[in-house]
Amino acid sequence: MVTPRNLLAALAFLAAAHHARAQSHPELLNVNAQLLAAARGGDEPAVRGFLDRGADPNARNRLGDTPLNTAARAGNLPVARALLERGADVDRPNLSGVTPLMSAAYGGHVQIVRMLLAAKADANPIDRTHKTAAVYAAGEGRTEALVAILEAGVDVNERFDNDLTLLMWAAGQGRLDTVRMLLSRGADVKARDNRGKTALAIAAEAGQAPEVAALRAAGATE
Repeated sequence: MVTPRNLLAALAFLAAAHHARAQSHPELLNVNAQLLAAARGGDEPAVRGFLDRGADPNARNRLGDTPLNTAARAGNLPVARALLERGADVDRPNLSGVTPLMSAAYGGHVQIVRMLLAAKADANPIDRTHKTAAVYAAGEGRTEALVAILEAGVDVNERFDNDLTLLMWAAGQGRLDTVRMLLSRGADVKARDNRGKTALAIAAEAGQAPEVAALRAAGATE
């Protein structure tokens, strides 16, 4: 069974192996570092140029971020597209287990989310905080990004860590538009987490009055 600790150890090993390989080829280390810097700066022409010079599209920085993860987090669509065109691993996580899809979902970068999903990004990985791309989108109120993830096959009533649903995440964080979208797609207002709390109870405890009203209108009870 793959645990967060095992995942972290494996990612650290891969990063160390990649660094050792680059150290044996100083010119590769330099061009990879330049690629990472160009991706961080959002410089698409430079990114393409360094890739043309042999830079690894899956190079990692000290946090394990690839250029694609960096671009996804920043919402830089042209850079993300260039990297995907040149073979970047759409699912490669950083040392915290965060994938490019999670990064894009957290920031609400809808075009990148859709592009990653079209490139067969997996929406199911869980990072070290036990969150998925869908959970990030729900908790941050990234409604359009969450719609794209749901349309890619994630169940609107899927249970995540502690049996929390997407509706519970959105309601507790005060994301009214996301709550309304989830309700329109059949989110279960009666579902309870592992403490026995419904989305309504979670929203009420967090003082989210608009979300409480929306959930009550949908037939929710505590």
